Amino acid sequence: MPKSFLVGTEARLEPQWLLLHQFSHVEAKKYFQVILRGKVNGGVICSTRIILEGQRDREPVSVVFKVYCLSVMTMVAATYTVVLRYTRTISSTAMYFSTTAVCVTEVIKLFLSLGMLTKETGSFGRLKASIVEHVFQSPKELLKLSVPSVVYAIQNNMAFIALSNLDAAVYQVTYQLKIPCTALCMVLMLNRSLSRLQWLSVCMLCGGVALVQWKPAEASKVQVEQNPFWGFMAIAVAVFCSGFAGVYFEKVLKSSDTSLWVRNIQMYLSGIVVTLAGVYMTEGAQVIQKGFFYGYTPWVCFVVFLASVGGLYTSVVVKYTDNIMKGFSAAAAIVLSTVASVILFGLQITVTFASGAMLVCVSIYLYGLPKQDTTKLPRADKEAKQKLITV
Repeated sequence: MPKSFLVGTEARLEPQWLLLHQFSHVEAKKYFQVILRGKVNGGVICSTRIILEGQRDREPVSVVFKVYCLSVMTMVAATYTVVLRYTRTISSTAMYFSTTAVCVTEVIKLFLSLGMLTKETGSFGRLKASIVEHVFQSPKELLKLSVPSVVYAIQNNMAFIALSNLDAAVYQVTYQLKIPCTALCMVLMLNRSLSRLQWLSVCMLCGGVALVQWKPAEASKVQVEQNPFWGFMAIAVAVFCSGFAGVYFEKVLKSSDTSLWVRNIQMYLSGIVVTLAGVYMTEGAQVIQKGFFYGYTPWVCFVVFLASVGGLYTSVVVKYTDNIMKGFSAAAAIVLSTVASVILFGLQITVTFASGAMLVCVSIYLYGLPKQDTTKLPRADKEAKQKLITV
């Protein structure tokens, strides 16, 4: 069956659509190049690139920029965990309300998404039309996005509970359980499949987390009472919420061509309502008595900033990275969190913690390795060379 390909030439030609026969034995999700030679503009030879329809060729990115993306992703993940832990255990000021911090985070994300949508639409008029169409005239879509809003609100609040009871390094390692949770949700909700190596890495990751939790490392400088069991239960809820909400949001995104920033706005609007309800139900009387921003310090504001910008930034730069780089980022965040915990919180590293953390880092790397391609490319190249097109 014929299939369309977008041909963009390297000469002075406008992009045009050509119809070629489908290579049945080439996977549809991967793009390939075919060099076509022909006479253009009186004998000038040009080459063209053919890309499968629906697939965008990744923009060429320098190594320096990739390293920059990797560094920022790592620093955001590690710094957020360590600073949040500091504000919940070491800071000597009055304890702030974690539910209000989650709510403020949703508000900031909403305004950031509005800014990105403004840049995407190019004018205030188109921005207004887009918001009216997708927000005020689409109550069903808002209801659909309220599902991940509720789940993400639970996840973010569980992070505060977990880091109030577990060290930042232990949290960082255990939180990697989001990988098997996400994988399971992808298999059940998106009908994806995992390779044997990925299943093996999932088992290794669970084993590494079990070693870390077998005898959690203790911090000597923590000033509040902790309950490691409640901390682990909070992480268990958070990783399940992370896996489900992430896959659900991906499914919603792929169900239509609506802009990512429009979807984010829909989700954050619902998120603000949900988190405000959470503030009222859990700490409403105290918030009314002491104030919404009671206990806020520059460090707390920094936590809110990292939570707001970190997720949006990661979603933007992820297009320039691959799974291997994200794996390195997660492993590096674990190392940085461990070093910071030793210095700031007096964390005492145990053999089981070190072994489990190493096993988790290795499993993350193995999970991110690309699947082995068994496609017979030589045959494809042979057929491609026979399909020369004179432009």
